[in-house]
Amino acid sequence: MFLKNYTLTATTRELNLTSFKQGNLDSVRMSYYDAGVDIDAGNRLVENIKPYAKRTMRPEVLTGIGGFGALFEISKKYKNPVLVSSTDGVGTKLKLAFKLGKHDCIGIDLVAMSVNDILVQGAEPLFFLDYFACGKLDVDIATRVVRGIAVGCEQAGCALIGGETAEMPGMYLENEYDLAGFTVGVVEKDRIINGLSITEGDAVIGLASSGAHSNGYSLIRKILEESRTDLSANFYGKTMMDVIMEPTRIYVKPLLELLKHFPVKGMAHITGGGLLENIPRILPEGLTAALQKSTWRMPEFFRWLQQQGKIADREMYRVFNCGIGMVLIISNEHVEVVMETLHTAGEIVWRIGTIRQCANGEAQTLVE
Repeated sequence: MFLKNYTLTATTRELNLTSFKQGNLDSVRMSYYDAGVDIDAGNRLVENIKPYAKRTMRPEVLTGIGGFGALFEISKKYKNPVLVSSTDGVGTKLKLAFKLGKHDCIGIDLVAMSVNDILVQGAEPLFFLDYFACGKLDVDIATRVVRGIAVGCEQAGCALIGGETAEMPGMYLENEYDLAGFTVGVVEKDRIINGLSITEGDAVIGLASSGAHSNGYSLIRKILEESRTDLSANFYGKTMMDVIMEPTRIYVKPLLELLKHFPVKGMAHITGGGLLENIPRILPEGLTAALQKSTWRMPEFFRWLQQQGKIADREMYRVFNCGIGMVLIISNEHVEVVMETLHTAGEIVWRIGTIRQCANGEAQTLVE
């Protein structure tokens, strides 16, 4: 569904078949609608989402309406640009969206998973594309989903430059759909953040998550099922449903602004694998991130999950973000000013640990 150029996967209006019956040639006319594909519904979706996508446009977008591909010019402000790309989905959080009828914010999750990933290398997200697949297109639900995608793109400052809607009868359960997202960003070659300059004694800074983001939902769903939780019940001032479906925080704008003024040695987006498996992805060999769990308070939702599921501490830190959605590694000399800058930008931030030499057989991330 490219927008400027959103289209249905199936574009043939009509299918003509011939068959032999009792020796006679009969002409049998069938439409795509008879096969379960409603092209008119797809066209209505395109019209519905145009204004939302238009709000995300950037001056570098060159594509006009009706093209087969989306064109994007790299800004002349970059002297030696390197493109950075990422793709992701939303996972089984979608199952809860189906069950609860919460389709408005799931698109933010989709955008966040990809743009936060390229951000950790210092990249500015330029544009985003989505893939929405279903068995039968519900225009209202699809509109709500793509509207959420557009909101996520606005939060990230990137253009919703295109996408695809695939209506495929028989492929998906009734009233269910799947989502995938793709982003491309750019960073100056000499400003790529790769973690190679991280040394012993550096500080580990944690930025608060907005909730479980889009990870660990197979376990969350199992806990909800076995505990028979009332999702309409109050949970610290919100309904449990709203807590569970809170969209992923997008860190792009405050961190890109931070990078203009202060050196950051490494960043880790805390997604699947939690704190224990994502921070090591940016650490040079021989170094460990020693985190002190007393430095930040695990949000009540994670405490509830741990209690209800009887989950061991290590499993919690390996599955969930436990309240830390993004990690920065910086020199000690910059800790105070970096934290103050992020606070001013609206982020909740803590110093959560220190980089140290890795002892024999020791993991590269420890929560002590």
